[in-house]
Amino acid sequence: MIRRFQSNLLAALDNLRLAMGTFLGNPLRTLLTLLGIVIGVTTVIAMMALIEGLRIKVNKDLSYLGANTFQVSKWPSGFGRFDWRKYARRQKLTLEDARAILETCPSVGQVSGADDVGGQRISTATLETRPTVSVTGATAQYIDTSGGTVAAGRFFGEMDQEDGRQVAVLGMDVVDALFPGSNPIGQEIRIKGRPFTVVGLLQRRGSFLGMVSMDNEVIIPLRAYGVLFGTGGSLQLAVQATSPELLSKAQEEVSFLLRRRRDVAPLEPNDFEVSTNESMTETFNSLSQVITIASFGVCLLSLVVGGIGILNIMLVSVTERTKEIGIRKALGARKGRILGQFATEAVLMALLGGALGVVLGYGLAFLARWMLGFNTVVPPWAVALSLGMSSGVGLVFGIYPAARAARLDPVEAMRTE
Repeated sequence: MIRRFQSNLLAALDNLRLAMGTFLGNPLRTLLTLLGIVIGVTTVIAMMALIEGLRIKVNKDLSYLGANTFQVSKWPSGFGRFDWRKYARRQKLTLEDARAILETCPSVGQVSGADDVGGQRISTATLETRPTVSVTGATAQYIDTSGGTVAAGRFFGEMDQEDGRQVAVLGMDVVDALFPGSNPIGQEIRIKGRPFTVVGLLQRRGSFLGMVSMDNEVIIPLRAYGVLFGTGGSLQLAVQATSPELLSKAQEEVSFLLRRRRDVAPLEPNDFEVSTNESMTETFNSLSQVITIASFGVCLLSLVVGGIGILNIMLVSVTERTKEIGIRKALGARKGRILGQFATEAVLMALLGGALGVVLGYGLAFLARWMLGFNTVVPPWAVALSLGMSSGVGLVFGIYPAARAARLDPVEAMRTE
């Protein structure tokens, strides 16, 4: 048994040596043959790295909202095709709804209301931002329900909100643009030409999904916001349960109250949207599954193309090496040894293409990390699956040429020129 194992091991090593000699003897032909497999594996590795990095980023960004917070909105959140005209006919959410929730729902600890408008230009006497700043009008509870943290100064309070005082809390991107090297607290900014006094700075949070900065914002009291931008919009309500364990109960209480206030019939669906960190994560995961399936479809198609290339080149190789095969069989090489030689060559060729695709995929993932600004992570299962699929393709498409080589008659093969 030991001798048989040693014999099989020597045969496998000999097959590997012969395969590597063939590759090194025809490097350009080998590389062109592997192109389909390389493209397929590179696609899978790069896409899986992006999806996994996005998943980690989404979970991190949504964690700012807290485990016991959910949002109530007139508009749906997430990805997909929506009938926006239907949602536009819904009643808007108001401060009265927020007060009713806080007073009526025992599982609710805090409620904030907010509205926002993007594309604003903020200025001082000497400097001005680009017209990309988001201005948020919010109630005093917003800082507790939004996951933000005041890094310096203070957030505005109830009296600021009730009196409509023109005070502002700045994100760090706005601070960098308007107050480089100086302390903004107590200084004046202008929003649509109206002066606002800076009372606080938010802690830097980075970007959401590596695309939208969460620091390019200014937060002002909701009443002051209404003076600048009007009060016709629906508020986004952020509701904080008294504890994470009561989150589901708080959602039920809020939904029941709002349905009653809005006269929604018992069998009718809600005319408002309730979303949590988990629901938004599930939406993203559903989208990522679709992208994953599409990526593997591209990979499979590319692998089939690469497999056809391997089949073609192996048939050519068998034809070119007919005399060599005849000599080996005349010297005692059995059909199994010839079959193993060419099957090993096909599998090793496909595996080499898979490894090259993995390297290129890692390179693209690193490039995406540098360009998009968030970590891309290649999951180990994607590497293992890609290499397994590529070697499997090599075996499937290499069996026929290997079997054809093994069936050659040694006398006829040695006569071939």
